[in-house]
Amino acid sequence: MTTMLSIIESKLHPDFSDLYNELKIDNLYFNSMRKAIAKLKTHQPNYIVAEFFYGYGNNYAGVNISNLDVLLYTLQKYSPDTRVVVMVDKSEYQYVDDLNKIIPLHSVLIHPVSATQMRALLS
Repeated sequence: MTTMLSIIESKLHPDFSDLYNELKIDNLYFNSMRKAIAKLKTHQPNYIVAEFFYGYGNNYAGVNISNLDVLLYTLQKYSPDTRVVVMVDKSEYQYVDDLNKIIPLHSVLIHPVSATQMRALLS
């Protein structure tokens, strides 16, 4: 069975639960990056869907590019074959490509993301 981790950190993250059910994808939802990373240490999903937030001099600054860096480094070790789908606001799109230096992204989608776009990636 296809498995997915959805990391929902904002209200912009669309609810694709009906689509995932239709495609017979077992989806685990997390509202905390810390909890999702802990799950990765014991479970290797086929997909991860998460939003990208650039670290404009906040607590992501310095070593990290965004909220996803630690997650991607964890994937390198525990689940390197997991396909990562990133959703991003158009204003931050220019920064997402740097994540490919950590682990290749499967896809980057600009908000608003439609079920049709997601279906094309998962079918």
